[in-house]
Amino acid sequence: MGCDGGTIPKRHELVKGPKKVEKVDKNAELAAKWKYCALSQEKLKRPIVSCELGRLYNKDAVIEYLLDKTAERPNAEAVVHIRGIKDIKELNLTDNPEWEGERRTTKGDRYEDIHCGMFICPVVGLEMNGKHRFCYLQTCGCVFSDRAMKEVKTEICHKCGDPFKDEDVVVLNGTKEEVEALREKMVERRSKAKTKKSKKSKASETLSTPSESKGDSQSPQVDVAGGSSLQNGGESSQSAAAGPSGSSSSSKGSKLSTASSTKRSIQQMEEKSEVFKSLFTTHSSAKRTKEQTSNWVTHTPYHF
Repeated sequence: MGCDGGTIPKRHELVKGPKKVEKVDKNAELAAKWKYCALSQEKLKRPIVSCELGRLYNKDAVIEYLLDKTAERPNAEAVVHIRGIKDIKELNLTDNPEWEGERRTTKGDRYEDIHCGMFICPVVGLEMNGKHRFCYLQTCGCVFSDRAMKEVKTEICHKCGDPFKDEDVVVLNGTKEEVEALREKMVERRSKAKTKKSKKSKASETLSTPSESKGDSQSPQVDVAGGSSLQNGGESSQSAAAGPSGSSSSSKGSKLSTASSTKRSIQQMEEKSEVFKSLFTTHSSAKRTKEQTSNWVTHTPYHF
């Protein structure tokens, strides 16, 4: 039954204790956030975009999702808040000169830095590898480190010179608290945009209603003038009344004549040549005779 031969079992070999909680490797977690797309889980490659919550995506993956939202994707929850192409911003990133990427083959003959990032901050030079906090501007899409934004405080972008506000700064791959704060800002921004659209629509309606009321107020004056002229009597008033009716009848007759001319068949037009008429199916050459028509229907035209 075992334990023969002088073996002494220990307690952890006989008693099963509670399982230890598996800890996520921090290096793998940082690489998944900063080097791979949050939707397709593929390596990030230009053009790279970010949403209002600070997540990184490949632009091609986001466009495919917007074109076909019914397709099943493993990380569809990460893009539920993206309604269209306007909800994302293409990032203006600065390449890291020390990043070799796929240009060299890993032979194992030298030290390979896992934390080396593809992009850096253009002001301070910190690598965008997850160890340092980074953010981008919604106005221009330029990416900077948080240290650069704090040390050099300006209201103009350090890279392109476009003005921005504190509300335009979005943290990339922030903590849960920062993501919740960005989500609240996103909801407020969208609600303000809806109210602006509703105000514009109301303003357009108010502009259209006064013009209609003016037209209604002018029509009774014309009727009153016509009534007074009829009461005064005279041949001039009768001729004036007959004038508009005659013009209206003539306009109706012209419309009918134009309609009849447009409905005329091409084969009845004498000014057209026979070559031009033969291009249409109404020509006699395009019609089949009784000998050419078949008495049954098949899926192949071998009976012709």
